[in-house]
Amino acid sequence: MGHSEYAFRHVPVGSFRATPRMKELVESVLDSGRISYGAMSMAFERMFAGQHGCPYGILSNSGTSSLHVAVQALKELHGWPDGAEVLVPASTFVATVNVVLHNNLTPVFVDIEGVTYGMDPREAEQKVSRDTVAMIPVHLYGQSCLMDELLAIAAAHDLKVIEDSCEAMFVRHKGRLVGSMGDIGCFSTYNAHLITTGVGGIATTSSPAYASKMRSLVNHGLDIAELNTDAWFSPQPMPGRSFHFTHAGHSYRITELEAALGVAQLETYEEMLALRRRNAAHLTARLGMIAQYLGVGLVLPRVAPDNEHAWMMYPIVLPPETNKQHFCGYLNMMGVETRDMMPIVSQPIYQDMLRREDYPVADWTDQQGMYIGCHPDLTPQDIEYVAQVFEGYWRSPS
Repeated sequence: MGHSEYAFRHVPVGSFRATPRMKELVESVLDSGRISYGAMSMAFERMFAGQHGCPYGILSNSGTSSLHVAVQALKELHGWPDGAEVLVPASTFVATVNVVLHNNLTPVFVDIEGVTYGMDPREAEQKVSRDTVAMIPVHLYGQSCLMDELLAIAAAHDLKVIEDSCEAMFVRHKGRLVGSMGDIGCFSTYNAHLITTGVGGIATTSSPAYASKMRSLVNHGLDIAELNTDAWFSPQPMPGRSFHFTHAGHSYRITELEAALGVAQLETYEEMLALRRRNAAHLTARLGMIAQYLGVGLVLPRVAPDNEHAWMMYPIVLPPETNKQHFCGYLNMMGVETRDMMPIVSQPIYQDMLRREDYPVADWTDQQGMYIGCHPDLTPQDIEYVAQVFEGYWRSPS
């Protein structure tokens, strides 16, 4: 393909811009002399959990850590044996699968459906066995998967449900907020996520037993009796506190500095969502027009019925006649960053666990799927440039 004649610009998949409010709250933490878990972390937990319809929020240092302790908490509290099976989608970030392996459980892969790109309920039902104890549906790209159907399957088979909501926040499926539909919801605040604190994760739940257990596990397995039961099981100093550890936990804690960044963003999350939705609508209009005019079979993202979408990113599946590596190489050369659509079926680490041909939809998105940015800092000019680069690829002679 020939080079585009348009003025070059960099269009990243994510962004971070420090606001005056973020700086104000970070400075207040520094002035306080306390950077370990304290008032700012508690404020972040309470705000975030409340905005997701749950009474409890447990901070950790990553979305992966939140998933890890969620699985560990359920395994220990419910006495799951090593090797018990957990359903996971065949298209997700590797953390979803790895936390199952880290807990000595067996991931059972389930193909995805082609609208939300989440776990296919029909295949999930078929994959349940006498050894299945849980499922981890993943809300990919910013919208919920088909949770009402998956929850019905879980209820019929007495399965626990951990929502991997690392890529979706503040959105509803049939009126229910992500992170509040299952037993535990897990979110990420890593760089380029919907709320960005650099590093960080948070688990939401309505169960005090799960909340206290996860709090213990992110604090080295501290005895639950030594947590502040009247303050969200916080690990703050309390009269007569000692250090007894009853379980093999982890150092998955976060600092007040990250929490300060999070609190500032939670105060304005509606504005962030509005900008992402504006950008998604603009991308869909322009790319859809180009695809129709040039006769290119782009599969652009859709919002499932009764879903809301936070648009953490903008996923696209290319037509089979387009060489994805060549196309993405061209976009990246032109400054438009791309990423693969959460490949699992092609990861070397899982090759002994699955055959990609058994998961045709996940394989399709792996072979031809990619995503571009949809973050609030994208300007209409950025989006127009993206559209021109797309059009230039198919218009230019090879």
